[in-house]
Amino acid sequence: MIVLRHCQSEFNRLFTATRKDPGIADPPLSEKGEKQAEELVQALVGEGIRHIIVSPYTRALQTAEPIARALNITPTINPLIRERAAFSCDIGSPPAALALNWPELDFSGLDEMWWSSAIESPEAVEERAALFRAEMAASPMWRDTLVVSHWAFLLAFTRSSVENGSWFRLDPTVPPAIS
Repeated sequence: MIVLRHCQSEFNRLFTATRKDPGIADPPLSEKGEKQAEELVQALVGEGIRHIIVSPYTRALQTAEPIARALNITPTINPLIRERAAFSCDIGSPPAALALNWPELDFSGLDEMWWSSAIESPEAVEERAALFRAEMAASPMWRDTLVVSHWAFLLAFTRSSVENGSWFRLDPTVPPAIS
């Protein structure tokens, strides 16, 4: 499978500059992030992707959108791979609001409030990552799947800190190295 951290969001842009939470719930991609997402099409189009699994946050959906369009794939929404709830950007949007922006996607499996209302412990994110790893390892489609997720989730899932717009291959049947 290929794991991809969403491209730069407005939250990432402002937080990187100030190291302060800018108070943006479910932020969109920044201008740089939009360019990164378009550039990913060239990088990923020849990688044999047949399935895309994406977090329901706007920044992840916007990252997946040009790749899905180029490959003619309808992404699957999975809240299990959402970001760890810790900042304002980790407040999501209700399914009806997401469906207005992405009418072709199926948000019917999401609860009205699919994100965590409280700060999540690292252990809770580890549990979600282990569950997703088990699901993917049991699925015959993992080899040709792109997963678009977030920093803290991917840290728990891969044991690697992944930069915005960065991707790499991962075998979910092999446990991550303990750091």
